[in-house]
Amino acid sequence: MNETELRVVCKSCGAEVSPYVTECPYCGARVRKRAPKLEHRNGGIEASRTKRELRQERRRKRKLERQTRLAGRPLATWALILIPAVALLARIASGGDLDAFGAVLVPYESGPWRFLTAQFAYLSVGYLFAVSLALALFAPGLERRLGTAATAILLVACGALGTLGAWAVEEQTGTIGAIAGGNGMALGAIAAWFVIRRPEAARRDEDLDSIGVLVCATVILLLPVVVETADFWSGVTGGAIGALAGVVAARLRLKA
Repeated sequence: MNETELRVVCKSCGAEVSPYVTECPYCGARVRKRAPKLEHRNGGIEASRTKRELRQERRRKRKLERQTRLAGRPLATWALILIPAVALLARIASGGDLDAFGAVLVPYESGPWRFLTAQFAYLSVGYLFAVSLALALFAPGLERRLGTAATAILLVACGALGTLGAWAVEEQTGTIGAIAGGNGMALGAIAAWFVIRRPEAARRDEDLDSIGVLVCATVILLLPVVVETADFWSGVTGGAIGALAGVVAARLRLKA
């Protein structure tokens, strides 16, 4: 019997007594009606659990198993890669233009919903491949730390706010064109992952490939040089939003 398991307090004298006795050894007051049944568990002798405790333990185990299974499946990452891929195939098959598939036109001519859909509209397979590769490398790490729903909301917000920031700059400069693609989402994923992962690596004394992260971020940031619809300010804004969210998430994880 574990001598440190003094978890029962006598209501009469206030002393801590063993959970396996019925009377307080100090004042003789009745602590419980009957002594609990004992069983061998975890290499020692412990009190038998009630049916309610066993049911609660089974529910906790099932919940933990479901969370473990979901944690191994980057559902948000798959969705954010597959949705624009399907949209691109549909656009190519139908012969439609980016305007019909949610791109933001400058000057602004249509509904605000386009700031949400523009990140899923692509002009070329190469642009989609670059963004998808960045998401495949960094988004699963975010999902393991933040969860599927939080990761999806964060990355979509990075893409949407990135598009909004790009449109605001292009409107001021009088540029005419279209803003589309998820470079803001990709840079948001990279920035958020790096900001969260860096203190983890420091605490565990692990090496963090900062150069590799910088190369990936630079490639995404320079996509506007070769892709007409990828906007530089969209990437910068999305990356800034991701970094800010990563700082908040890292602090919350430290407090937890």
